[in-house]
Amino acid sequence: MTTTVPAEAAVRKSSPGTADGPRRRPGRIRRIGLPYLLLLPALLLELLVHLVPMVIGIAMSFKELTQFYIRDWTTAPWSGLGNYDTSVDFNAPVGEALLHSFLVTIAFTLLSVGLCWLIGTAAAICMQDTFHGRGLLRALFLVPYALPVYTAVITWVFMFQHDNGLVNHVLHDQLGLTDQPSFWLIGDNSFLALLTVSVWKGWPFAFLIVMAGLQNIPKELYEAAALDGAGMWQQIRRITLPSLRPVNQVLVLVLFLWTFNDFNTPYVLFGKTAPAAADLISVHIYQASFVTWNFGTGSAMSVLLLLFLLLVTGVYLWLTSRGRRTADA
Repeated sequence: MTTTVPAEAAVRKSSPGTADGPRRRPGRIRRIGLPYLLLLPALLLELLVHLVPMVIGIAMSFKELTQFYIRDWTTAPWSGLGNYDTSVDFNAPVGEALLHSFLVTIAFTLLSVGLCWLIGTAAAICMQDTFHGRGLLRALFLVPYALPVYTAVITWVFMFQHDNGLVNHVLHDQLGLTDQPSFWLIGDNSFLALLTVSVWKGWPFAFLIVMAGLQNIPKELYEAAALDGAGMWQQIRRITLPSLRPVNQVLVLVLFLWTFNDFNTPYVLFGKTAPAAADLISVHIYQASFVTWNFGTGSAMSVLLLLFLLLVTGVYLWLTSRGRRTADA
């Protein structure tokens, strides 16, 4: 027996304006909008923690903001580009000190990033082979990266002590490599001490990223290269490094930005006033702002640092994308 559906019911069922249509549409809108709603608290916090202070800092860089206007910085007189002129006047004491800090930071960043990448890549390649205790070594390699920054750096402060530090005890007392105990936290040796702590703290991150990238390289490539008579160094040069190029491009950029902006390591290692040999630009800007109480000049230096990092990042991304397009062609 067949049942005839009334025409009015069929029209009502297929019509988009019935009660079922509006009911489905709000549900779909809620499903689409839920991810954005969940991201809203993080976006608001990002706005309050980063973007708003950045805008305020840019505004402060155009004012003569000193200790006399701390209670109400909006009443500080307008200076225009005066703070920027003072910062880039390399014949004056302020500009000369900023240029020296910039050059020290460049040298420190290049050495630290290069050593972190080299040690991390070498350790990751060595950990690819299966051997007894490999898991334990991998875990130990990540300890410097997992430790809190202040805990790790304060430990190095005690190790670099002149009279009873472990570094002088090993180098001078046990190995006899130095004529007398060295001062590591003052003078020219402070640069070596800062570089040592930075590399020790940063290379496990490079090790972790490179080790993850090595998992995507097919083992068949190494087996075929070994059958063709390629040695270990040829395999690394012809297979490993080219395959890791996309990973290394991101890794080097991230390490560069982290190292160039590093404030915690030199501040905990040397305090508010870093030695001239280890006067990184992050601590130098802090001194210009919170030690001399010249927040206008310090804000101008921060804006110049931001512009420099944006320029370096843009040029680096352009060069790497151009090289990738050339390799694909």
